[in-house]
Amino acid sequence: MSVERMTGNADGLRWFKSSYSGSDGGDCVEVAVSRGSVHVRDSKAAGNGPALRIGRDGWAAFVSHAGA
Repeated sequence: MSVERMTGNADGLRWFKSSYSGSDGGDCVEVAVSRGSVHVRDSKAAGNGPALRIGRDGWAAFVSHAGA
């Protein structure tokens, strides 16, 4: 799995908040999908915080293990 840390805002991405994230400002994860990768960030630092860019195969492997 290759993971690349991104800084700043990834322009042009449509971010989705995790359905497990509450509305009380607690732990929140957002995900965006681009052509060849999946982007993950902390919604509390969305505008200026880091984000991870993960290849689609790596993301699929992560999701299959996380759901097990």
